[in-house]
Amino acid sequence: MITLKDVTFGYAEKNIFENLSVTFDSSWKLALVGRNGRGKTTLMKLLLGELPFSGKIQSDKLFAYFPQQVTDKSLLTKFVLDELYRFEDWQIQRELNLLGLSEATLWRPFETLSGGEQTKVLLAGLFLDTDHFALIDEPTTHLDQASREHIAKYLQGKKTGYMVTSHDRQFLNLVSDHQLAIERNTITLLAATYATYEAEKALRDRFEWSQNDKLKSEIGRLKQTAQDKAAWSDHREQDKSGKPGQKGSGAVFDKGFIGARAARKMKQSKVLSHRMDKEILEKEKLLKNIEKADLLAMAYQPTHRKVLLDEAHLTVSFDDSPLFLPVDLIQHAGQVTAITGENGVGKSQLLKQLIEVTQDKGLTISYVRQLYADNKGNLADFADRHHLDYTSFLNNLRKLGMARHVFNQKIEEMSLGQQKKVELAKSLSQSAELFIWDEPLNYLDVFNQQQIEAVINQVKPALLIVEHDATFIKQIADQVITLLPNKNENSK
Repeated sequence: MITLKDVTFGYAEKNIFENLSVTFDSSWKLALVGRNGRGKTTLMKLLLGELPFSGKIQSDKLFAYFPQQVTDKSLLTKFVLDELYRFEDWQIQRELNLLGLSEATLWRPFETLSGGEQTKVLLAGLFLDTDHFALIDEPTTHLDQASREHIAKYLQGKKTGYMVTSHDRQFLNLVSDHQLAIERNTITLLAATYATYEAEKALRDRFEWSQNDKLKSEIGRLKQTAQDKAAWSDHREQDKSGKPGQKGSGAVFDKGFIGARAARKMKQSKVLSHRMDKEILEKEKLLKNIEKADLLAMAYQPTHRKVLLDEAHLTVSFDDSPLFLPVDLIQHAGQVTAITGENGVGKSQLLKQLIEVTQDKGLTISYVRQLYADNKGNLADFADRHHLDYTSFLNNLRKLGMARHVFNQKIEEMSLGQQKKVELAKSLSQSAELFIWDEPLNYLDVFNQQQIEAVINQVKPALLIVEHDATFIKQIADQVITLLPNKNENSK
């Protein structure tokens, strides 16, 4: 068993966890879910003993973290694993086989492995020691759908428990049997799949919103009643004393009676006000768990052109050899086209090639890049350089869940998730006939993904998108073009 009791941890500005108490079994396949910034990675670091905290953490197992830090990527993969773990050769061979990797992978420099191969190798190392409880942080980032399914199957076959975070809903459904959700005001532990948790959370939110509507009506009534009582008592107090400077305005009836009555009404008014404040406080506590996801704004510029792109026999070559079999692309206005395919097949290169085509055609585009390390400086200067409406840009960042205090940070000092939000908010704020997005969901939580789904389905822009999340593609794509690798050795 793993038990956290009264765990409190925070930074200078605020507490991330306050008196957190939860117990879960080390045999569970536990999904750790919640919005960006809620403390998922922080909780893992607390379990690892990497951060100071108050309270107690007790466990019947040690903890091991993924992704492991590889200090020298030029080493052979076998030696990289030797530095991280102790194991018999047959053990690592068994794990690699389960992940679809050959033994030859061990004798290649780690840096020459693809992103998917590196992920699989490090996951294999994680499960070499069954005495550890694995903490798996975002194993699906940058992986194609086939690799995600392979890793999901690998984790499904494990008899030992683990904790996993991911923003891929389909992946979480496949690899978890319990959900530990870090919500706005509580920690929710549920013995169910992620889909079941999501459905139950939606039901709770709907109930709480209905309670909120009732509360608003009651608050309005109470406010009006309190105001009416206060106005009456003030009026009677004036009747008792008369109007200053106006001769003959003094009251001619029993001032003592009026004063006492006014005092009673004032007291009643204060009681009502206190009652109202109490009800507001109670309802606010109830509503704090609602995850509010405001609709994003997208500066789509409709065009008179019905067909934006009509390209035949598209491919990308490396060393005069096509990376994928030729494809045809017809992109209509108001159409979402998803481009899929395995890692390394040339999806990003195809998008860059299509950007050159759009320039020749005079199309205005907005591009979300997979790599954006050149985004630097403060947000105001960044918006000015990219000719963005600053208010619209900040509004989208706020709607994406970026805290206001982060607005004062330089972009290069932000987290990876925050930097992705800057890149995405930039694109949303750019007026364009065609949006071209390369893996826009990386580092974004499920709620952000739902926001992006919602704005695409509402605005219906012309959009070319590369994304590996099958659930997301199903929700937004009008057509899917799958790139198939060119395996003809004689293609040169």
